[in-house]
Amino acid sequence: MSAPEKTVGVIGGMGPEATVEFMRRLVAAVPAHDDSDHLHVIADNNPKIPSRIKAILEGGGEDPTPVLVAMARKLEAMGADVLTIPCNTAHYYHPAIAEAVGIPVLDMVGLSVERLDTLAPKPKRIGMLASPAVLRVGLFDKHLTAAGYELTPIDQDTEDRLLEIIRAVKAGGTSPAHRRTYEAIARKLKENGADAFLVACSELSLLPAPDVGSPVIDTLDVLVDATVRTARPG
Repeated sequence: MSAPEKTVGVIGGMGPEATVEFMRRLVAAVPAHDDSDHLHVIADNNPKIPSRIKAILEGGGEDPTPVLVAMARKLEAMGADVLTIPCNTAHYYHPAIAEAVGIPVLDMVGLSVERLDTLAPKPKRIGMLASPAVLRVGLFDKHLTAAGYELTPIDQDTEDRLLEIIRAVKAGGTSPAHRRTYEAIARKLKENGADAFLVACSELSLLPAPDVGSPVIDTLDVLVDATVRTARPG
């Protein structure tokens, strides 16, 4: 007899469109013939969470931890059996969130590095397509180093251009020029030695994956896969 399905709680709103994209991919990932075949999902799509960029990158911004913890506890009280956070930058607060609740909180960062291990041949140097906040705090660094990977260096100008693209996505105003810039950034990282890429910002997940002839792993896809595996055991 298979284990019962788990109810999924989504700590969302970072940004709201990225949360909707996570939900869309989650629905698409579940083999279903009718409504009842899909997962029970409770989503708190809260765009009022204090800015992670201001708190981490710019300094002096309001700490989002209390809001994130309150959302996690509310979702648990509403019946969630497992929590997801479809935002890479917000995983900076993953330890505090996980400590505040009695249910599992999936770790998109660790799971994405594990996904790199499935590539053949195994890559050596990883190009990070991510928010400058993720890059500055080294959110992936410890996991990547422990798994034997190196990070491809990224300069300040490239960080600034990535942030410009991310802000355009949040504002609903991406253009062909933004997409060309995104491709050019990936090509530059490849020229600098990257042999695989992590799309590690859920806003960037809303853009077409860069076509640079190397493996590209989207952390949002990794989170979707892990959510389905966890919520539908067996």
